[in-house]
Amino acid sequence: MKDVFIFSGTTEGRSLATWLASKGVMVHVRVATDYGADVMEPDDNIDVQVGSCGGAEGIARVISENMYEFVVDATHPYATTVSKHIREGCQQAGAEYIRLRREDSDVSEDDIVTVDTVSDAVDYLKDREGVILAATGSKELDRYTAIPDYRERVVARVLSTMDSVKRAVELGFEGRNLICAQGPFPEDVNYATLRQIDARYLVTKDSGTVGGYEEKVRAARRAGVTVVLVRKPDDSGHPYDEVMSMLEQRLGIPHEETVPEPAGRREVLLVGIGMGPGDMTVRATEKVRRADLLIGARRMLDAVDTSGRDVLAEYRSDAIVDYMDAHPEYGRIAVLLSGDIGFYSGAKGLLSKIDRSRYDVDTEAGISSAVYLCSKMGETWQDAYLTSAHGRDSNIVGLVNTHPKVFTLLSGEDTVHAMCRQLFDYGLNDVSVTIGQDFGYPTERIFTGTPSECLDTEFGDLCVALIVNPDPDTRNPVGIPDEEFTRGDAPMTKSEVRALSVAKLKLSPDSVVYDVGAGTGSVSVEMALTAFEGRVYAIEREDVAADLIEVNKRKFRASNIEVVRGLAPDAMADLPTPTHAFIGGSAGNLKQIVQCLLDKNPDVRVVINSVTIETMSETLQVIRELNLVEEEFVNITVARSRRLGKYHLMTGQNPVYIAVVRGR
Repeated sequence: MKDVFIFSGTTEGRSLATWLASKGVMVHVRVATDYGADVMEPDDNIDVQVGSCGGAEGIARVISENMYEFVVDATHPYATTVSKHIREGCQQAGAEYIRLRREDSDVSEDDIVTVDTVSDAVDYLKDREGVILAATGSKELDRYTAIPDYRERVVARVLSTMDSVKRAVELGFEGRNLICAQGPFPEDVNYATLRQIDARYLVTKDSGTVGGYEEKVRAARRAGVTVVLVRKPDDSGHPYDEVMSMLEQRLGIPHEETVPEPAGRREVLLVGIGMGPGDMTVRATEKVRRADLLIGARRMLDAVDTSGRDVLAEYRSDAIVDYMDAHPEYGRIAVLLSGDIGFYSGAKGLLSKIDRSRYDVDTEAGISSAVYLCSKMGETWQDAYLTSAHGRDSNIVGLVNTHPKVFTLLSGEDTVHAMCRQLFDYGLNDVSVTIGQDFGYPTERIFTGTPSECLDTEFGDLCVALIVNPDPDTRNPVGIPDEEFTRGDAPMTKSEVRALSVAKLKLSPDSVVYDVGAGTGSVSVEMALTAFEGRVYAIEREDVAADLIEVNKRKFRASNIEVVRGLAPDAMADLPTPTHAFIGGSAGNLKQIVQCLLDKNPDVRVVINSVTIETMSETLQVIRELNLVEEEFVNITVARSRRLGKYHLMTGQNPVYIAVVRGR
């Protein structure tokens, strides 16, 4: 059987080399860096060489000297110069050139800024404000130095290799402006990174599904970050499966379909293994024992006995399903998941992608960390609000303020301290916080204290918490008396009008709401308390009023309000997609504001309040010109009593017009 020469450096290249080696083919792999060699799976049939061949002439010489008939180009889709040299080298040496094309990502680009080069991305970002996460690698990192104040604004994420780190540091990227790690990264890690650095922009390349591009885009959209995409160059190669078929034909490898299927249908077992070693149920242990392939994150695999079974260290749903489909020799596959498969688990995504016509699927529950912690404390958990701050934006302050018990997953010590700092800052230092650390491991411990006591304590990487509030605020959040708000000279929507306006919005717990012309923030507060799992962006151009919103935000423990200082609609440009909007003041920009909302979400639901007839007329005109769906137009006039001796007299307030509209 003939040898195969592969130019690699990608996940697909490594996978192809491993597959060929498993078929008895001698594979010669050329990678650009020592790191590329280190991540290649060792195999007697795989010979790895590091470094450039010296352009097209050098490649032709290597091909001729070794008499390679087939050369596979599995380099990165953006490595166009290298691909050109490989193609020319094959032509000179008379070898067949096979280009392995990475599959395109199935991601909508409607809200993505697309450019042709990294330099174009830099030009786009030069005059824009906000922190930038540069995730385009180290080779073109010098382009970002053209951005004013790049040392403060640009955070570079590069491979954790000496060459990449050295280049980044030489260009001025170091400390908090340099992240060194090997991708692809899951969505939650990308999201946590964007939130931690307070990014406004993410510059990336389309590295495809296998390269984690979809996870980056999803994380950016969750975080309200604008994606700047460097377009992928045109690639006329063949997809992975087609390259496999071509090599099967040229090398005489039996087609995969000729490999006999295991007797009966194949079985996939999704197994919750509990918190750590020794915490699996008897049924879960038996199902793992019977499997011939174990799949899971490395920590999951380390927690079970893998002797006598093949293992795959993988946690991404797409990669797991692809591997199962490509390896029919495994008849019973166990996918290991932490804790219980029904509590913020990857089981949901995996179940949706498994082809039930090909696999029998079985599930086995594990002991969740919520159950385990409460049992250790002697507490019930049926009355606890369950949430997660593990790589997610969770309104812990609002939940703790309104619930007697809140259980949350955490990402580690930093998340523990960030949560406790928020609780302390928002006046909730009288609650009891119990931290469970490293369940199932020798470092397991449980600590109970106030938020301030937790801030003085060190914790591990695997943490959960139960927060008990002896005096939660369980009142309906709509209709807060006006006198409870800290006021000033800023305008404030009165209680009765506020209650009706918020009711007309029909908010959901996870709504994303704009409050345009927020004034003192009274409407923002009631919307934030109603949409307690969502986010409210209070947009206010007057600094004095914006300062008042911050005061009321803390007073009512509405930490899910973000104050945006500026004039709408310009101040709305970089905010995430809204589901709802309240417009209490437009400064003459009503049409532009509503148009901006529609551009972000054609289905947005909007309530517009008008105090003057002129503003009401402007609202009607905007409804006609933008072809809005008018649900209703309400006029509300409120009269409040005042005492005069032993009598009560009613004093009328200004009438307010409330328009309820939506995009479609």
